[in-house]
Amino acid sequence: MNALGGEEPRHPERDGSRCPDEEGSADCARTFGALPVARGRAFARSWWGQAWLKALEDTALDGEQLRLGRRHARAGAVGAVSVRPGRITAVVQDRDHTRHRSDVLLQQLSAADWDRFLDMVADRAGHIAALLDRDMPPVLVEDAAAAGIELLPGIGDLESECGCGAWDHCAHSAALCYELARLLDQDPFVLLLLRGRGERELLDELQARSAARAVGPADEDLAAERSGAGVPAAEAYAARDILPPLPAAPPPVDAPGAPPVLGGGTPPAPGVDVAALEFLIADTAARAQRLLADALSAWQPDSPPPAVLTPAQDAVRLAAAGPGEVISARLAAGSGREARSLAAAVRAWELGGTAGLAVLEEDWTPGPEALARATSKLAAAWEDGEARPRLRATRNRWTVVGGAAQLRYGRDGRWWPYRREGGRWVPAGPATEDPAGALAGLSAEG
Repeated sequence: MNALGGEEPRHPERDGSRCPDEEGSADCARTFGALPVARGRAFARSWWGQAWLKALEDTALDGEQLRLGRRHARAGAVGAVSVRPGRITAVVQDRDHTRHRSDVLLQQLSAADWDRFLDMVADRAGHIAALLDRDMPPVLVEDAAAAGIELLPGIGDLESECGCGAWDHCAHSAALCYELARLLDQDPFVLLLLRGRGERELLDELQARSAARAVGPADEDLAAERSGAGVPAAEAYAARDILPPLPAAPPPVDAPGAPPVLGGGTPPAPGVDVAALEFLIADTAARAQRLLADALSAWQPDSPPPAVLTPAQDAVRLAAAGPGEVISARLAAGSGREARSLAAAVRAWELGGTAGLAVLEEDWTPGPEALARATSKLAAAWEDGEARPRLRATRNRWTVVGGAAQLRYGRDGRWWPYRREGGRWVPAGPATEDPAGALAGLSAEG
């Protein structure tokens, strides 16, 4: 029997976990107090939290139960959440105050999976740094997948058990999953514990493996002697001449140098704008300093290369730096925009970079699957009893009928709020997963 008076649920496969059957280790189970009410905010802001919710929404068969689960989670009906290898547990309360114990199960990684995962992380210092910073960069998950290890759940991976007797995901298990997404946002180690290993054990093992990779020549000789393995002396001496030594890394630069002053003296050639040229020199120096700082950072090997901007995109980036009215006018003309269009593009860039700019300038029609997902999100965005605005759909844009507010659906599945000003639509805020929240923000500002 458990503390709630019910039978202790069965444990999923534990072959990847080193936690004892009796949960005496704090590293093998963590309990999080009930989270505050979540009205007006997305359940998951991190990409891995959103991936968790996608696995739930792709697995559940009844969309109505998901909607009720979101309502339970937003209303604070989910009690303390217990996380242990293979299982999360909480008590969820219905509107009539009936309480149900709900469990969600996720398969643990096998011992072999953990061994490959730990070796992969220990080989990349950036992965360790990211985890310690409570981050889970996409490249870490991609490297794990390349090694045959799926960290994030997929369709059908989340199984539910609930005291209400439902055989599929019910409102209670859905509410528990939505609450766990909020916990995952704060700490990706919660996911790793669910997969079978606690934070302290993982960090100790990573430290041991990193230390083993950093042994000195004397330790290597001793290890080779004990194992009976080694490298022929002729081969070892020949290897030193195969490649030249790596050059020393350049020193870091704290700030870009001062750009030269080109005005005065000889008049410029016809068509040369001295002020614009000085601005471009200063921008180039600042970009070079940032690129050098990124190259010298500990996690540079794990960072994707920066996107290559088109001339039109780069004109917006330059205009966002505030070069002044004259240079901004040249940037507008050079990128085929008028002054007002450039101002809207700069606003979109400041809110979302290239993705925000694409939403401003692209008018596209979602395919059937994307359209169904967008329509489903809109239908579930407002709770029962909340005022639901009338929206008119045109391709990827939903406009409030009779109002000056609009939602644009991005190719990444996020919603971008827009407001009508001076006869044109302009960006009004950053992207969000919650269309109702985006419109609420527009109403609050208006």
